Amino acid sequence: MAFAPQIRIPATYMRGGTSKGVFFRLQDLPEAAQLPGKARDALLLRVIGSPDPYGKQIDGMGAATSSTSKAVILSKSDRPGHDVDYLFGQVSIDQPFVDWSGNCGNLSAAVGPFAISNGLVDAARVPRDGVAVVRIWQANIGKTIVAQVPMAGGAVQETGGFELDGVTFPAAEVQLEFMDPAAEEEGAGGAMFPTGNLVDELEVPGVGRLRATMINAGIPTVFVEAQAIGYTGTELQDAINGDARALAMFEAIRAHGALKMGLIESIAEAATRQHTPKVAFVAPPKDYTASSGKAVRAAEVDLLVRALSMGKLHHAMMGTAAVAIGTAAAIPGTLVNLAAGGGERAAVRFGHPSGTLRVGAEARKSGGEWVVTKALMSRSARVLMEGWVRVPGDSF
Repeated sequence: MAFAPQIRIPATYMRGGTSKGVFFRLQDLPEAAQLPGKARDALLLRVIGSPDPYGKQIDGMGAATSSTSKAVILSKSDRPGHDVDYLFGQVSIDQPFVDWSGNCGNLSAAVGPFAISNGLVDAARVPRDGVAVVRIWQANIGKTIVAQVPMAGGAVQETGGFELDGVTFPAAEVQLEFMDPAAEEEGAGGAMFPTGNLVDELEVPGVGRLRATMINAGIPTVFVEAQAIGYTGTELQDAINGDARALAMFEAIRAHGALKMGLIESIAEAATRQHTPKVAFVAPPKDYTASSGKAVRAAEVDLLVRALSMGKLHHAMMGTAAVAIGTAAAIPGTLVNLAAGGGERAAVRFGHPSGTLRVGAEARKSGGEWVVTKALMSRSARVLMEGWVRVPGDSF
């Protein structure tokens, strides 16, 4: 019996923020995978090592968490005022699908460095030293991200002293601006608050009636109050990820929130849309010990936030959810804003399982509606490995 040989595809394995993923140039993909569809999805599933009923992704580049089961495809942009088109795929670990419904804010930090290093940015726009401004078109949600990438000696500077909770080693800081972050292509009518309310009553069978802020900014997110679901906001991963009843509750909240936001037409659809929306719970500041053993004092943060991604409590905070947090915090009356003490604010520092994170947002009222022009945060990125990935030639 003849077996198909492996093929090799140029790729780079990168960390961006608190996530890792396999990065490709569109032009380097096999021809069948250069267009959206079954071949592309099958290829990325095989690269990452999914679907894996063991939940380990041993036979691929994934590392069996939502933060590491990711793929990115980049190409030069034909869109005026942009340098690179960025397409993100969240690869399911145990199911045979790739979710293209949202962005990854953490890996957004690696897009600019990869684009510069791989010739996707006009050389005339890249200084030998200083800061290169990379204009990114986020193709999943149709939004602009501006990355400020440090340069040294004609190359991307990757090492530095910037520390990010959730990442063990310091690196160079990459500043990100998420422009007009309300996700117009998501939800009913593309509104930042698709229900028209800053706070809704969300009826969840088996859970009860919860107050919820449902927002489209960065990524569609359903925020609930920690106390209302029996938590304090100081929880770490083990407190939730080992509790099947808790995970089922959060999935029910997420699914019913998605339905109310207009993201799905039936509850059953939620199972095939794992990446969005996110579900998070918020609480006022309290002292707690982060997963690294670091003490986080109540006085150091404005509020506490815990968020779930792909059915599990995230070890830190998704970058896109951080944008949602910063945006909601800037708008008086949301549950996020109230947990942070209320009032108007241009930035918020929140506690997450790995430590703290600061994110800013510029919010204003226009025609009686809240508008957020940009959200800002800092991340870091680093190339971990580059060369080729190999997959069996008959796997896509």
